[in-house]
Amino acid sequence: MPLTPEVAGVVERMREAGISFADFELAEARQFYIDTLAASGGEPVPMGEVVEHELALDGRSLRARRYRPEGLAEGAAPTLVYFHGGGWVLGDLESHDRVCRQLAQRAGCQLVAVDYRLAPEHCLPASSDDAIAAYGYLVAQASTFDIDVQRLAVGGDSAGGHLSAVVALAARDAGWPLALQVLIYPATDLREAARKYPSKGRNANVPPLTAELMAWFGARSVDANTDPLDWRVSPMLADTLAGTAPALVLTAGADVLMDEGVLYAARLADDGVEVDHAHYPGVIHGFIEMQAWLAATSDAMDRIATAVRAQLKITG
Repeated sequence: MPLTPEVAGVVERMREAGISFADFELAEARQFYIDTLAASGGEPVPMGEVVEHELALDGRSLRARRYRPEGLAEGAAPTLVYFHGGGWVLGDLESHDRVCRQLAQRAGCQLVAVDYRLAPEHCLPASSDDAIAAYGYLVAQASTFDIDVQRLAVGGDSAGGHLSAVVALAARDAGWPLALQVLIYPATDLREAARKYPSKGRNANVPPLTAELMAWFGARSVDANTDPLDWRVSPMLADTLAGTAPALVLTAGADVLMDEGVLYAARLADDGVEVDHAHYPGVIHGFIEMQAWLAATSDAMDRIATAVRAQLKITG
């Protein structure tokens, strides 16, 4: 897949830097990821209010951050629950702060970003269990978080896209309200056989998510207790996707995860779910975090905002 000229310039800079996560200790890798996304994400968009929270779940507490854009009316608001990417190993509320601010402002909604336990300290499906529990908690405590429970969406990028797909399945089964799932280049199939998807070979050397980095994540995110056939690990393998919320699926042409996203969008459609599949040819994994570098990022942000506004019935 030929890269767009703008993307090719970004890729060339990445290759010239010659930095590999394998060169870092885990703590250093996590900080490098935060610093890199701060540089690529541009200036933070001002918010009307940003509030830190702790979600008290069974046996653990997760951090969350609530964003309310300027001009949002007080009280219960349409809300997007967001899970960050980072291969289930990297990322936190800080790494995706700029993404969350952009989405909240463009969609005109409240956004609640949820942290989750990372691997290798907590391998899959721990992050999936956290995402499911956190979403259920927010539904149950909607009034505490000024959430209009009938206007709720979930979304995330990469590993966060995976968690969002998992939450959509769990919400269907639990009867929780969910109006939209936004899956940004999601990982959906963690079986050994998934390594044979053509996009994983074709884009193996395209940064930032190279085959080397995929292996680095894989060695840390799964252990002997991780079952790749579990739908919480591989949502592609759920018995059926029927009955889940309408979906917006974003994929990138020069991404090792392209095939997983394309196939998941097709499977949703085959199972009768309303799907909008937005494909970006010649664009790389991680582009939603590159507001300062790529024009495609702004286009994708607007595409997401339009879907959120439509499904959550946001006017003005």
